[in-house]
Amino acid sequence: MNPLRIAQIAPLIESVPPAMYGGTERVVYHLTEELVERGHDVTLFASGDSRTSATLCSPVMKSLRLTGQQSAGTLSSLYTLAMVYEVMAGKFDIIHSHVEFLTFPYAAKSLTPTVLTFHGRLDFPETLRLLRMYRNLHFVSISDSQRAPARDLNWQQTVYHGYPEDAFGFSDKPSDYFLYLGRLSPEKAPHEAIIIAKECGVRLKIAAKVDPVDQAYFAQQVAPLLDHPLIEYLGEVDESGKIHLLRHARALLNTINWPEPFGLVMIESLACGTPVIVRRCGSAPEIIEQGKTGFICQSRDDFVRAVRGVGTLKRDLCRKAFEDRFTRRHMADGYEQIYNRLLNPDGVQSGSFDEGSSLCRP
Repeated sequence: MNPLRIAQIAPLIESVPPAMYGGTERVVYHLTEELVERGHDVTLFASGDSRTSATLCSPVMKSLRLTGQQSAGTLSSLYTLAMVYEVMAGKFDIIHSHVEFLTFPYAAKSLTPTVLTFHGRLDFPETLRLLRMYRNLHFVSISDSQRAPARDLNWQQTVYHGYPEDAFGFSDKPSDYFLYLGRLSPEKAPHEAIIIAKECGVRLKIAAKVDPVDQAYFAQQVAPLLDHPLIEYLGEVDESGKIHLLRHARALLNTINWPEPFGLVMIESLACGTPVIVRRCGSAPEIIEQGKTGFICQSRDDFVRAVRGVGTLKRDLCRKAFEDRFTRRHMADGYEQIYNRLLNPDGVQSGSFDEGSSLCRP
């Protein structure tokens, strides 16, 4: 594919990549790095503490969550969009936005094609009402299940998230613990993971953050369960800590209880060779193969049987599933196909470079 001038617009809550928790920003990082490696001229719009091989444009100097400025997220993102679509109009061949709804009015009026990747759930009435007002924009789903509430949108393709093949080390010799990794929130149902671990008599390590909105849930339903010799609460861990925990876990105990559109933690686990035990909801059946790379459960009894039967799963098959479906290369291939199709509906490839904006730094 010929080189393109591509704008990648990331949320500003976390840096790209995030220092701690943060799925969307991690995806944007790996996609951006792969596109740069392929010769594209990429400009990344992200917080100033981001790391990238692309040209970096920074509406804010530091990521908003770690500086306690989450409330500034909407205004800062609107400033970013004004830069992309107005100040730098005509500078890009493709604009790829990960800030979702705020992009709609700009994308609808722009002559430059915009690709919209949604990273959240779409099944709320208010969400659907706004989506359908802009149904002809160019949408990308991160799983087929994500589309279910809004199949009438102009979906371009499903593109699964991906990581570099060397980002997670494979381990065929796990330790004796199970792992819960993510956020401590009602829809993630970590209290269920604790109850299951206690019932099975297995060790459970919990590496997760608590957002302010989830403090009451944590205090009422999670904290009272932590005082047990089998349960170890580690708090939020950094990237190296996460990889270490995943590599050595017997399995990821993923008790989600909501239609999660993708679930990065599942492919992170597979990359380490660690099976995934997950509830049947959202994208889980697309990512995990029953009885091969994990167990897909309905009830608590299913989870208990899965924990007790995890030794029947082969860790090398988990790693192979990651390599076959969820690498950074696969992800970039999918987005390149979309970019080229939008720019060249007749199938003729094109691309050009132009001088970047003085607002940005390489």
